[in-house]
Amino acid sequence: MKKVILFLSILFTVVFVPVSGQAVNLYEQHEVTVPLRFDYYYTYEMINDALKKLHAAYPQLTQLDLVGKSEEGRDIYCMTVNNPKTGNKLDKPGIYVDANIHGNEIQGSEVALYLLDYLLDNYGKIKEITRLVDSKCFYVIPCVNVDGRYHFMKEGNYSSSARTILAPRDDDNDGLVDEDTFDDLDGDGNICQMRKKDPFGQFKTDADDPRVLVRIKPGEKGEWAMLGMEGIDNDGDGRVNEDEPGYLDGNRNWGYDWQPPYVQLGAGNYPLSAVGLKSMADYIGKLPNICMVWAFHNYGGMILRGPSTKVQGEYPRSDIEVYDYLGKQAERITPGYRYIISWKDLYTTYGDFSEWMVMTHGAYSFVGELFATSSETFKTYEESKKAKPEADFDKEDDYDAEAMFSMYNEKDREQLKFNDHLAQGEMFVNWKPYKHPTYGDIEIGGWIKYSSRISHPFMLKDLVHRNASAIIFSAKHTPEASMDIFDKQKVGENLYRIRVRLSNTKAMPSMSYQAQKNKLYPKDILKVSGPGIKVIAGGELTDIHRDRVLYKEYKPDVQFLAVPGFGKIEYQFLVSGTGSIQIEYSSRHAGRIVKNIQL
Repeated sequence: MKKVILFLSILFTVVFVPVSGQAVNLYEQHEVTVPLRFDYYYTYEMINDALKKLHAAYPQLTQLDLVGKSEEGRDIYCMTVNNPKTGNKLDKPGIYVDANIHGNEIQGSEVALYLLDYLLDNYGKIKEITRLVDSKCFYVIPCVNVDGRYHFMKEGNYSSSARTILAPRDDDNDGLVDEDTFDDLDGDGNICQMRKKDPFGQFKTDADDPRVLVRIKPGEKGEWAMLGMEGIDNDGDGRVNEDEPGYLDGNRNWGYDWQPPYVQLGAGNYPLSAVGLKSMADYIGKLPNICMVWAFHNYGGMILRGPSTKVQGEYPRSDIEVYDYLGKQAERITPGYRYIISWKDLYTTYGDFSEWMVMTHGAYSFVGELFATSSETFKTYEESKKAKPEADFDKEDDYDAEAMFSMYNEKDREQLKFNDHLAQGEMFVNWKPYKHPTYGDIEIGGWIKYSSRISHPFMLKDLVHRNASAIIFSAKHTPEASMDIFDKQKVGENLYRIRVRLSNTKAMPSMSYQAQKNKLYPKDILKVSGPGIKVIAGGELTDIHRDRVLYKEYKPDVQFLAVPGFGKIEYQFLVSGTGSIQIEYSSRHAGRIVKNIQL
């Protein structure tokens, strides 16, 4: 089924007639200024330049780290946003954001850059942003697959190529690697579709719009044979474009629930075999305060949470409540996006990054699938009301080939109107003749690479602001613990009762329930100490009115716990002695609090 959808996606990408040539200047600019601009897409080099200029403009709030290098030796950077005057970065809740792990999925990098620019530019101007930067720590890797982004934007590609990590692979089993890829035959910077006149072909020209090709019905005479993406037989084996660069999928190569390539396409030979990903894993391993993760892809307008496979089983109920609270709010922030479960509502994946962060680092994690092509519309209000909802062909039992092609043809016509009247024709290349060394007289045409799954630049500002706002909302709901010593009284000869309340006004607990279940790292610690005192008993206070306490048998002065989201937890200690007492709370994700009292 996935192969069918991939074929249709490729067909959908190229059966239109673009009306212009290369549109690079519309989509890319060549100067980086701070504050950053978001009416075009940043090249790989421009991303690095932007990070360096942000760091130079806000050195007191930023740290720029070289995480590692890619297969082709390009730099992978992470920018940390933290105010050191309000505390060490590792003592604050950490929010991790990355994007562009698939080289062609470029607009996630713009979301990441916008987040950085927005936080830094508005620090000291917007109260909520200032408080957020003071109390949290942000780690942002705008571009993971730096090689893929570089090649996608600099060379001829279509919207779904230059996707993978550039680890060489022999796709056609001829003993050579990456030797027969797509070719930009007309030199316009795009890989479009090739077609050839053929009465026995399976396609004909659409009667309503000659730029659209529609599949013929049984018994109809054909007009066009579709020859695939633009290219030639580079290795002389009689096939075209059968061994493109790479195929190591950066989002199938992580170290949790990894499966070999015969189970999971693009998995690689072993987990973290990708050079850049291994560097990232090592870097993230040194940041134990990360509790919230956003990883951006495209497309479809989705906010995904795990599990990534059915057999893994559902997350703990209390974690699902956290996801639902954050995910439904993200839906409101990004109208048209759907908050859904990865394996159940989309498809199963093994070895993906988001699940690795959940299951090995104990973080909460969302995948943002940016941009829904349904927003590329050209309808009146009444026409929109009458439009039929799009069919869901994600499930195999829903598949109907004729209905599928009909749906895509209708979407094609609609998007052509969008192209003509809102993009001024810049998203397509007109069919034009070409003398092909193998096929003879053909025509080349179709969508440019900045189309189908990539929003037009005029839509970019809204996309990046809304998705950055979803990150900001979840960042506001990372744990914020407070400690209150709400009772201290003498209960016997040289014996005192001390009650401590730890509360959390945010949605996320101080430790995810999945992390607690799997014992991924130590729980939070509440410790009572002092030179002149001894803790006789201590434990969780379960019923304050009946004085019911679950006293800990050994070392009652040290309690292990997690503070729930939107909740509290209370402890009672019986202490003998006099003098100063220190009560200390420390948490991987909720920071450290110390208070002192006198007996």
